[in-house]
Amino acid sequence: MTAQYAFLTADTVPDYVRSTASLSSRIDADHLTRCEEIGDGNLNLVFLLRDHEGRGLCLKQALPYVRLVGDGWPMTPDRARHEVEALRAHHALVPELVPEVYAYDPERYIIAMEDLSDHDVWRSALIRGQHHTGAAHEAGRYVGAVAFGTSAFGLEREALASSIASSVNPDLCVITEDLVFTEPVVDAGRNSCLPANALDAKEFAEDPAVRRAMGHAKWLFMTKAEALIHGDLHTGSVMVRGGDGNGGGSGGAVSVKAFDSEFAFYGPVAFDLGALWANYVIAAARGLALGDEAHADWCLDLLAQTWEGFEQEFRRRWPTRLDPRVWDDATLQDLLLTWRSEAWLFAAAKMSRRIVGLAKTQDIETLPESQREGAARAVLHVARALVRESGADSNVDHIRAVIRRQLQTAVPAAHATVEG
Repeated sequence: MTAQYAFLTADTVPDYVRSTASLSSRIDADHLTRCEEIGDGNLNLVFLLRDHEGRGLCLKQALPYVRLVGDGWPMTPDRARHEVEALRAHHALVPELVPEVYAYDPERYIIAMEDLSDHDVWRSALIRGQHHTGAAHEAGRYVGAVAFGTSAFGLEREALASSIASSVNPDLCVITEDLVFTEPVVDAGRNSCLPANALDAKEFAEDPAVRRAMGHAKWLFMTKAEALIHGDLHTGSVMVRGGDGNGGGSGGAVSVKAFDSEFAFYGPVAFDLGALWANYVIAAARGLALGDEAHADWCLDLLAQTWEGFEQEFRRRWPTRLDPRVWDDATLQDLLLTWRSEAWLFAAAKMSRRIVGLAKTQDIETLPESQREGAARAVLHVARALVRESGADSNVDHIRAVIRRQLQTAVPAAHATVEG
């Protein structure tokens, strides 16, 4: 795929800022102390800028292909528009939880937004064993605000129809549909795992209950247009800042920001919840593999905190629903129970793809191989348990106990191998 627009480089970024009035007033491009490309994701270029007065700016440019693979996998750069529209819609609902967009260049697919370099990627903080108390609650609150504010409960019919039409995002959705729901059980040639986990991956893919559940989850994802969901919400797309003001350190999270919403579309509310839950389980598996049970249990406690944040925010907004004549409190209770059950199903899909699929996660991949084996096995065991348990009893405390047992039985095998 031949690009029809110029890609930013560290050398050309200052000129770009100078030539853009809405940006040149925010940062002094003639006196930059930092101009660095820091994109470590799968799709985009990301530049952080800082000038001599300490003012910052982030520029994100969509490439016309999947960066993880290269130009052999074309990808529409119009995903940047979807990201901007989602960021703006979500920021309007919870401005404290979403970075501000300053400008968007539709010809070069460049988003200029708030500098979050004083924050840390939540996944990185969890890998280091840092605890940002309250971050999971805020992440749930973000999902709750979006679930209400961008849905039929919060948008008038014409506005809702317009938002749905604008957010149709098939190129990015098909990535999720393939990599998250289909390929973990039907390998398209992109899967991989440790040789020691080959049997675990085979048993997962051949489990009839898993295949049935993944098919149902994919159908929900493709057909249930409930709200303008983030679409790729995980600990790598949430930024946190602690009380020290530098992102790191344990203690209360004084700032939480959800970003990277280019996968946004009108989809099932439970998908974003499940994605967060999956990543907490992965973080817990890492903790157990390293012998840090306290950290593992802390990560599993995030499950309930996110649900509480979500439910509280949705309930807080419920009195303002547009048609209380038919959407009564019984409707609210039905919604919450349905979303909680579906979220565990989506969590199973999201965690399993991170073990056997194309795009893995640093929580597991940075472990020594002997410890990675047990952690990977544990996550797959949890995923298989979730598809069985969630339909019967989706209560968070019950499922947490199921997850803890599955992790505990799988992870020690790695320690036994090392010690033996």
